[in-house]
Amino acid sequence: MARKKKSELLLVDYFEEWIETYKVGAIREITLSKYYVTLQRLIEIVPKLKLGDLDRRTYQKIINEYAKTHEKQTTQDFHHQVKGAILDAVDDGLLQMNPTRKVTIKGKEPREKKIKFLSVEELKRLVGTMECK
Repeated sequence: MARKKKSELLLVDYFEEWIETYKVGAIREITLSKYYVTLQRLIEIVPKLKLGDLDRRTYQKIINEYAKTHEKQTTQDFHHQVKGAILDAVDDGLLQMNPTRKVTIKGKEPREKKIKFLSVEELKRLVGTMECK
């Protein structure tokens, strides 16, 4: 990616470059694919946001927008991924302050999860029906 002035660099471009620099080859493919999904969500939410315009209020709005369609834990995961890149931007002098500090994580109520295992009683019944006589 061609270097732009700090004020012109888009958040989504920085995040993509950050993934390629720090994550490709360092994490499992399944985890890497989650970072690219986060990139796609950022492109949907703030495609034109310049890194230099990112402040706490704007970051909270990004989290709030994401949380409208995701459960709280998924929103937390999204936040952690984006926060990792933003903290590096602070360390690299691209941002003066950490806009992710004291963010409030919201999200939809968790949906009821399907039980994916047998209870002890169900297991006993299953074993009982399988015993050879």
